[in-house]
Amino acid sequence: MFVQGPVPGFRLILVMLVSAALIAADARFEQLASVRSTLATGLAPVHWLGNAPYRFSDWVADLFVSRGDLEEQNEELKTRLLILERRALKYAALAAENNELRRLLNSSESVDDRVIIAEVVGVSPDPFSHEVIINKGANDNLRPGQAVLDSQGLMGQVINTSQFTSRVLLISDSSHAVPVEVVRNGLRYILLGNGDREQLELIHVPDTADIREGDMLVSSGLGGRFPRGYPVAEVSNIVKEPGESFMSIQATPKARLNQSRLLLVVFPPQENVEPVPEESVEAESANNDGSGGAD
Repeated sequence: MFVQGPVPGFRLILVMLVSAALIAADARFEQLASVRSTLATGLAPVHWLGNAPYRFSDWVADLFVSRGDLEEQNEELKTRLLILERRALKYAALAAENNELRRLLNSSESVDDRVIIAEVVGVSPDPFSHEVIINKGANDNLRPGQAVLDSQGLMGQVINTSQFTSRVLLISDSSHAVPVEVVRNGLRYILLGNGDREQLELIHVPDTADIREGDMLVSSGLGGRFPRGYPVAEVSNIVKEPGESFMSIQATPKARLNQSRLLLVVFPPQENVEPVPEESVEAESANNDGSGGAD
């Protein structure tokens, strides 16, 4: 295209026009979604190769674990198992009680969300875009809009899928917003990402609102995108400016946006999805109505 010729400027203008047309077609009409999915499918081996050194280092480290370390790890796992078994018994009772209340209210009896485990295999190199790539895609019935969690709280949502991988937009991205509610009193607000993985912003909060530092914010379920009751953030700083109608509030994400490698992708309750036996688990959400958290 740029070989020596009589009209190199014309070729440059032509390339710029074609690029602008493709950008407009994708941004305005989403005509290139299938092309992007196909390209992402073709790039899946690249993500696997990029993640290979980490897997290899883990494999080598496992070869040289001492007996003492293994015994210590075994004891720790036994302790955690006992704790989780106690919690499971408690959650089972709460789930049964919640189901009974839902039956009395003639509402849905489903209290568990079906999830599938995914692993982070890539991170977006763009410093202004907070995205990660996971190793589950259309072959695992994933689709754009599904919520993604780690063991601590809400991570973000799936925005694009290929056959073997998916892109996840993190809640810290400046284009992301989550409807949340305060666990302590049920007040509902919007939590925005601002490009900082350590802080989020709670917007349009009146200066008379009953909100305090340390309040837990969970997903409210409004809009139908994120299931209700998952931990999102904790209020960390409140600033009241004299004469201003709204407060400036920052919140710290509960999810480890920069560290988590194993994630959970949540399927909507109405979807009848066949889970992958080895990697599908069911997320406990029996305490959604009062405790403000699952997972």
